[in-house]
Amino acid sequence: MTEGDSPTTGPARPNTSVAHNARVWNYWIGGKDNYEVDRRVGEHVAGMFPVIRDVARADREFLGRAVRFLAAERGIRQFLDIGTGLPTVDNTHEIAQRIAPESRIVYVDNDPIVLVHARSLLTSSPEGVTDYIDADVREPDVIVRCAAETLDLDRPVAVMMLGILNFVLDTDEARDIVRRLMASVPPGSHLVLTHPTYDAEVGGEGNRAAMEFWNANATPPITARSRAEIAAFLDGLELVEPGLVPCSRWHAGPDAAVVPQYGAVAVKP
Repeated sequence: MTEGDSPTTGPARPNTSVAHNARVWNYWIGGKDNYEVDRRVGEHVAGMFPVIRDVARADREFLGRAVRFLAAERGIRQFLDIGTGLPTVDNTHEIAQRIAPESRIVYVDNDPIVLVHARSLLTSSPEGVTDYIDADVREPDVIVRCAAETLDLDRPVAVMMLGILNFVLDTDEARDIVRRLMASVPPGSHLVLTHPTYDAEVGGEGNRAAMEFWNANATPPITARSRAEIAAFLDGLELVEPGLVPCSRWHAGPDAAVVPQYGAVAVKP
């Protein structure tokens, strides 16, 4: 693996006839890398569930706080960001390498348009490394094998899974994916997780109809889960305070809004 930017190459043929999550999410956070079909579906979902834009922004802001915490306070220098989505401002490598230029980051996604942008935007500091793996979250063994070409899996890794397990519809399969990924990294590694919920106490009841519309009109299909179901992904790990909370409230001020998207950071003991 060479120093600097070295993403995996391959054919990229985005399907622009069907809305795709990476591009709709990009639209919700104010990005430009989306198509008319993405904007149309995004607007319809936002009409059904207006808080979705707040969720998208809160998820992105959570990423920044989590990476800064891990790099500055926990000394993490390796990040495996699974389901990275389209690059925007302050991506994982930019935040981590601002604090520790020697940080090594591997991004994982399987949307062709994300791969196109990864080639041009996911650059690295001279001291660090950034790489990109074209793989599906359902292929944890492939992800680990490819990541090991860039990351030292004998040293702690932050496994970033923001808004990605909700695309694994079977909860047992999602739990097994997390288990296999965390089994591949040593003690001192961290799991960073966000996940949408139907829980009414955090305003998630509107998610159900919006997700039904999404699944009928866009790709990939999505599901939300209860706090208890999401907490099960963290079994065997030690939660960092304040635990599993709305991602907008994690290491945020007391006046932060509540969104129906849980977030947590946990360490492997």
